[in-house]
Amino acid sequence: GGTVTSGIISARNRYLGLSRYEDYIQTDASINVGNSGGPLFDMNGDVIGINTAILGQSGSIGIGFSIPSNSAKKVIDQLIEFGETKRGWLGVRIQQVTKEIADVEKLDEPRGALVASVAENSPSDKAGIKAGDIILEFDGTNIKEMTELPKIVAQTEVGKTVEVKIWRNKKELTKKIILGRLETSEDFISERKEMDSNISEIESLKITVRVLNTKDIENRKLPKNTSGLVITGIKKDSPVINYLRDNDIILEAQKNNIKSIEDLEIVVNNVLQSDE
Repeated sequence: GGTVTSGIISARNRYLGLSRYEDYIQTDASINVGNSGGPLFDMNGDVIGINTAILGQSGSIGIGFSIPSNSAKKVIDQLIEFGETKRGWLGVRIQQVTKEIADVEKLDEPRGALVASVAENSPSDKAGIKAGDIILEFDGTNIKEMTELPKIVAQTEVGKTVEVKIWRNKKELTKKIILGRLETSEDFISERKEMDSNISEIESLKITVRVLNTKDIENRKLPKNTSGLVITGIKKDSPVINYLRDNDIILEAQKNNIKSIEDLEIVVNNVLQSDE
């Protein structure tokens, strides 16, 4: 039968580096490997989140993370209405505004999102956004941290004209941008093709994996020389479903460092042969 655990909400707007759109609720209600996807209720019995991740490599250690129900509802509504998601798109690559950058740009404090590059013919390009600009405000919402911008943009209606406040040459400017759609952008399509082409299935484990890349290392704040495989999918009848989950990183197997898909296949095949 089902089980229920209780706890408190200890933080909101948490970022773990698992994906580009993160806004987790942090809770100490026990969440264990294998029960992701269950609801997080408030005291009134209303669903406020979908349990998604835990902190630790081997079961719950008291900290769990849930996708807010408001975020999930927007995706569900789009799937019901369109059969697919429609996320807003600016067409910029961004990075954190450090204290050093803020000092050089004469910004009062480290805030906003620094534009590292602008996609050609993107909404930002057409509106005159340039590399080196710092996005301070999007559609009336102040951007305090770089990680806030992708979430806010994605949840904004495609085709909407928004005001974006930027910091350029030591002064604030306002640009009007007509949002594009992420899923039809060249950046997204090429990124998906690259991701899909790098995914392989380990048939005996019934999981799909891809090689850890530099973007993963940067997002998850891992040591620069980290190597391994990112789990992209686990079938319901996988022998490891109770031990691993999507987005876990396989660093080692049977005391062997895993740097490639071939490394894992060799280890798994050796184990299977020894069991025959």
